Amino acid sequence: MFTAAFLAAGFAILVKGADLLVEGAVSLARRLGVSDLVVGLTVVSFGTSCPELFVSLLASARGNPDIAMGNVLGSNIANVLLVLGASAAVRPLAVSRSAVAWEIPASLFASLLLWDMASDTTSPDAPGLSRGDGLVLLGFLAIFLLRSYSASRGGEPPADMPAAPAHGLARSFLMVATGLVFLALGGHFIVDSAVKIAYWAGMPESVVGLTVVAVGTSLPEMATSVTAALRGMSDIAVGNVVGSNLFNILLILGVSAVVRPLPFNPANHPDLAVMAGSNALLLAFLALGGKRGLGGREGAVFLILYGGYIAYLLAFHR
Repeated sequence: MFTAAFLAAGFAILVKGADLLVEGAVSLARRLGVSDLVVGLTVVSFGTSCPELFVSLLASARGNPDIAMGNVLGSNIANVLLVLGASAAVRPLAVSRSAVAWEIPASLFASLLLWDMASDTTSPDAPGLSRGDGLVLLGFLAIFLLRSYSASRGGEPPADMPAAPAHGLARSFLMVATGLVFLALGGHFIVDSAVKIAYWAGMPESVVGLTVVAVGTSLPEMATSVTAALRGMSDIAVGNVVGSNLFNILLILGVSAVVRPLPFNPANHPDLAVMAGSNALLLAFLALGGKRGLGGREGAVFLILYGGYIAYLLAFHR
């Protein structure tokens, strides 16, 4: 009961943190003349990736590569199929031209790049991410950030974006900072409590990493994107997910591999395929569907696919 109470408290803190972060970030965008998409891709997505960063860095430093890699793979899959699926089911998401032309393809590229690096069998020890691979990932992160900065200089919010409160700069920064602290604290409570409950239920460690820990560290993205969707702020909702996925691969795995090379478990190849496939499906829905948006139908498809993926993990217990 004590663990369940911490789990409930974590959810409450998480929701409040998401609310503060979204309102503060949008207010900041209004004050600085930066587009909501860029804010979602950078400030918001980095903040909501903090739980993954903490978990993966700690796992890498302690020599637990399966946790570090599984956390990122599971979180990225959950971000697209679960978070975007739930957000689109709550309210249709209009996706900007920039996201379809650049950010989502960049996320797909990062997934394929990781797949190629993790499958490299030329290493004398085992396939995985070397320190050199980590530096390459960080180099692509720098390119992504420079491109986002360049795009922010002329960014315009969408015409159908509802009015948002424009607080002063100091208050906006305080709201963003408080929201990030609440997200980190709530995520910590939820992950710790959920892992204890999962172990009590007899779930194997590999499944816990890809499901409970991954979903737990994706809850900040879930809370933030659903909150943004309810407010009609589609660019924040989509930018948060796409940016978070890029940060997870390029920053978190990049830094983790530099700290300590990450061997790759071949049993995770299906998870790499699901991660890349979910990004490809997202791009296909937007680029081939003749529209730039995700509606309830696409959201339902994502949620059904995520349910099937979780069922697969629980059935095979890799």
